[in-house]
Amino acid sequence: MGRRTHALLCGVLALTSSVPLTAAAAAPSAPAPALPGAVGSALYAAENDPYRPQLHFAPQQNWVNDPNGPVWYDGEYHLFFQHNPEGTQWGHMSWGHAVSTDLVHWEERSVAIPWSEREHIFSGSVVVDERATSGWGTPEEPAMVAVYTSWDPVTGVQAQSVAFSTDRGETWTKHPGNPVLDLGSREFRDPRVFWFAEGGYWVMAVAMAVDRTIAFYRSDDLLAWSHLSDFGPANAVGGVWEMPDLFELPVEGRPGESRWVLVVNLNPGAIAGGSGAQYFLGDFDGTRFTSETVVTGDEEPPGEVLAAFDGAYGAGWTTTGTAFGTAPVTGTLPGQQAVTGFRGNGLVNSFVDHDRAQGTLTSPPFTLTEDYVNVLVGGGDHPRRPGTGDGSAPEGTVLADFEGGGFGDWAVTGDAFGTGPTPGDAPCQTGVTGFLGGALASSYRSATPDDCAVPPDTGTGTLTSPDFTVTERYLSFLVGGGAQPGTAVRLLVDGAVVRTASGSESGTLDRVSWDLADLEGRRARIEVRDAATGGWGHILADAFAASAAPALPRAAETTVNLVVDGEVVRTATGQDSEALDWVAWDVRELAGRRAQLRVVDSVSRSWGHVLADQVTLSDVPARSLLERYRWLDHGTDFYAALTFENVPDGRRLAVAWMNNWEYASATPTGTWRGSMTFPRELTLREVGGELRLSQALVPELAAAAASSGVAPYRLRDRVVRQGVTALPRQAHGTVLAVDVELEVGSADRVGLHVRTRAGERTVVGYDVHRERLFVDRTASGDVDFHEAFAGVHAAPLPAPEGRVRIRVLVDRSSVEVLGGGGEVALTDLVYPAPTSDGVALFAEGGEARVRSLTVQPLG
Repeated sequence: MGRRTHALLCGVLALTSSVPLTAAAAAPSAPAPALPGAVGSALYAAENDPYRPQLHFAPQQNWVNDPNGPVWYDGEYHLFFQHNPEGTQWGHMSWGHAVSTDLVHWEERSVAIPWSEREHIFSGSVVVDERATSGWGTPEEPAMVAVYTSWDPVTGVQAQSVAFSTDRGETWTKHPGNPVLDLGSREFRDPRVFWFAEGGYWVMAVAMAVDRTIAFYRSDDLLAWSHLSDFGPANAVGGVWEMPDLFELPVEGRPGESRWVLVVNLNPGAIAGGSGAQYFLGDFDGTRFTSETVVTGDEEPPGEVLAAFDGAYGAGWTTTGTAFGTAPVTGTLPGQQAVTGFRGNGLVNSFVDHDRAQGTLTSPPFTLTEDYVNVLVGGGDHPRRPGTGDGSAPEGTVLADFEGGGFGDWAVTGDAFGTGPTPGDAPCQTGVTGFLGGALASSYRSATPDDCAVPPDTGTGTLTSPDFTVTERYLSFLVGGGAQPGTAVRLLVDGAVVRTASGSESGTLDRVSWDLADLEGRRARIEVRDAATGGWGHILADAFAASAAPALPRAAETTVNLVVDGEVVRTATGQDSEALDWVAWDVRELAGRRAQLRVVDSVSRSWGHVLADQVTLSDVPARSLLERYRWLDHGTDFYAALTFENVPDGRRLAVAWMNNWEYASATPTGTWRGSMTFPRELTLREVGGELRLSQALVPELAAAAASSGVAPYRLRDRVVRQGVTALPRQAHGTVLAVDVELEVGSADRVGLHVRTRAGERTVVGYDVHRERLFVDRTASGDVDFHEAFAGVHAAPLPAPEGRVRIRVLVDRSSVEVLGGGGEVALTDLVYPAPTSDGVALFAEGGEARVRSLTVQPLG
């Protein structure tokens, strides 16, 4: 058991290890021994771990994702969680365990339910069996019962199993009759169990993930389960459904009135991209959930339709490549999932040659006469990357283009490269794109080219250039194929390898540029090496050139872009979905300018296509379907939301995994990876004539802050002039709670900068004209570890009487933002430098006023 510290918001966490389940199924899982290691304040010191959160629970080491079984039991809050006790990537899934008495300080315990070779412990819930219905424990000393998903890594089957604890969650015994609910499915997971008092039985809500449905079951004893009903698909279905939660909440200000809330987590396809949490309001009668918030019907924005794509592309439209053909497509192409959401009879659809084709489609110029350009977009989620090109070589000296009948003076060993360049696909190979000219160097060789059923990639060997003198700063080339060390392009100097590059397990070659400034004047040679066999055991290379400037990496996008004066000023991509949805571009600052629409497909792999339809100039923005659904959080880092069971006084407290599956495995956090959101209290109230979930940081945070003795910084009734106004030093910090009420005045945008220093800031702002609260993390620090990370995320929020209230919880690697009365939330990870601790106010386009501001340092 770990030691506890009472330093504000800094729990001391004991290092733990897993105990594999090798005993009989009914054996208890004993607590893992604590390992020696640094604990206490050193763990939280910024110089040792600049991103480790101070306010949010994170394990001392290794991977964490979904919260599991949050429950209150006899004065303590228990948080279980998906945990890999053996590394910082997903795997060996077990249940970690942490305990708190105040939701602020957490003590990490030993692994609660560890994995075994035949059972990984996926997500689930914990109940307190106060009636001893299971036969474990007694009403006086009830057992904690965990209902979780067992995953068999051999068969892939997911089934629901049960374990119990009679020592406050320290050790767990598995039911010998596990699993208790097994459909033989590989996509059946994440049971949420609660006591349905009106019926006097247990209810389980569990996800049929790929069906986008939530199944409901009942039980008298937590062991034998019978099916009740199903809910779904409904609202957001762009990804699999996971981690359901179902609970009842009273409606504030309406005595005797309540609603049932069904939370459904979704990955991908959430409002900010990737994973997120939607919710439905309705009624649960003990058998069936019915929702009053399922969205039906389309919203069509008024305005001038520039392109409907119901016949030909029209005069002035031009294409390059083959992805867009010579005319729009009438719906779904052969081999494609059903395309929905387009208007009329046709649309732009680049699913040509099963996603292999690439190209562009460009409109004739038009004048931006309205405030918004609305367009329906779908297809692959491959956004535009600034600083990319078409893969062409830079100006310079071509060292090899592999366009002749042989390799010339390049030396060949082994049998991988054959006797000369390959004209695209080799025998038994498909999908090679991105090379220049008519051929490339390819080591894809099959021993039996006439029988493609025999495993290919059997050849090995090298292709080596003559020696040359390094006279230019950059060496650029195209590379594709396998990602392993044995399949690589290498630069050798004096026999030693000084540079290396491999493919990304893709048949599309991408541009690589090596900076050789430190090698100027040296003799070198290029070696294209294949020392691997089997899947992706080959290398593709082309277009080696020496130049004074680097080549741009190849664009890999499926996008719809607005182009003004040759520059892309707005861009949108799909959500890996064949359902088109509205995108609205605010173009007011471009009024009167000439523009073009350019649709780009430069991807030849899964979801390597783009869909577009109904380009409209309008004075109002179109609302996407995603915007019409109900979301717990509009940021990117709020997933697997689950509420605590059995909390006194009926409080409904929620916690979520503060990460996103798009980039979770790449976050730059060292020996640990992943954390939880700060606990929030959920209420239900009327907002703008509709019932909405509202969220508030649990009041235990304020109590802990008050006990710290650190005085807050306050500011009242001050003008915020156009520009950025830094706050004084006493308002600075890397761990803060900020409350501000702003009067928008004449400003177009107004708000806060947090975690600032020269060149770094996280912007929490309000767009007055679009009535949207937003977080901009594009300059927040380290944003380059994944292409999906940098971005701006927003939520609709009216400003009654021109005033907006914002609460921000700032931690070392996150911001959690609540707007208005908590009816909208935005949670985003950020990775700034430890010295980025400034706070500032800003206004754009005019002046605003601070009605009140409080900055409370924490940590």
